[in-house]
Amino acid sequence: MTTLFKRSLIGLALAGSTALPALAEDISWIYCGDRIDGVHEKYIAEWNTANPDFQVKPELVGWAQCQDKATTLAAAGSPVGLAYVGSRTLKEFALNELIVPVPMTEEEKAAYYPHIVDTVTFQDNQWGVPVAFSTKALYWNKDLFKAAGLDPETPPKTWAEEIEFAKIIKEKTGTPGYGLSAKTMDNTMHQFLHWIYTNNGKVIDAEDNIVLDSPENLAALQAYKDITPYSVEGATAYEQNEMRAIFLDGKVGMLQASAGTATRLAETDINWGVTTLPLGPSATGPGTLLITDSLVVFAGTGVEEKATEFAKYITSPDIQIQYEMSPDAGLTPLRPRPEVEELVKNTPFWKPYIDGIEYGGPEPLFTDYKGLQNVMIEMVQSVVTGAAEPQAALTKAAEALEEYK
Repeated sequence: MTTLFKRSLIGLALAGSTALPALAEDISWIYCGDRIDGVHEKYIAEWNTANPDFQVKPELVGWAQCQDKATTLAAAGSPVGLAYVGSRTLKEFALNELIVPVPMTEEEKAAYYPHIVDTVTFQDNQWGVPVAFSTKALYWNKDLFKAAGLDPETPPKTWAEEIEFAKIIKEKTGTPGYGLSAKTMDNTMHQFLHWIYTNNGKVIDAEDNIVLDSPENLAALQAYKDITPYSVEGATAYEQNEMRAIFLDGKVGMLQASAGTATRLAETDINWGVTTLPLGPSATGPGTLLITDSLVVFAGTGVEEKATEFAKYITSPDIQIQYEMSPDAGLTPLRPRPEVEELVKNTPFWKPYIDGIEYGGPEPLFTDYKGLQNVMIEMVQSVVTGAAEPQAALTKAAEALEEYK
């Protein structure tokens, strides 16, 4: 662990707590949120009954603080057994020896949809167990399509069509055709990564080479520039949830968003549709950014083996699918299952979220995720505001990322 990294995290830990938890045979679990999901509550109880010497004890911590708390305790030498973290942080945790590997068998890997295991893999090992998963799809307002003279039942299939449809909607109705988010928020990077993964692009390869400055990614950034005039004015003022609110108000033609948007749309009078994300010229099939959160096992607790066993138990296929199907979860399923087939049959809006997985890609793993995030946001904002041309912005960002890989 680097001295600066450890010292800064210890300072955060000591500033926020006067007493650190004592190590015990219990498996402490920092559980993000304001309540324990009913499925998890049930199976934690079953685990504890079957393992009286290794009791799992979840501690509820709000979403804004949970990852920081787990990290600072680990850096201070008083780690919890396991915690729920964004998979984007796994490389940083692994290199600083805060977590232990959670290797998967070939059978375990094969049970997931394609590329999901990549979201937790670094140096040919897995460093977490996926516990939550999200993808994106494209929503369109059929009434605005009709008002603009477009076929309301035919959404765009390519970037070129998406840009053209956005232009027509803006010119014919005066309503923005597309909801582009470019606020200084992590989801600005996420939104752009969806475009990268719908054109067969990458940010960093398996050998840790920065490959951002590529023809595929240049095309994505150029498409951002091209669609900006037909998007909501002042995109840098909006993050994705704020842009979703505009779409839900019927004031934008198209939007890429999560599955939870469909539930909200059902409560409106909007005539809408949802489809896979439009494809760039180099795409080989439907794509999307694959975002996972994971359960990680911290080093130095003395219960690493049992914590690993529990992490795999609580995310095992039969339990995980129950968690994903919880009414309030809104999660894209991690594995193909009969229950998923039934879900798509009974709730058709889920189909594009599943279809986009095959050619999707993971959040890039960097040693400094916030450094990556800031570079990507600056790149997007510079193009959206007209401060830089796409090629110059892409080259500058690629050079800056060398510091954070």
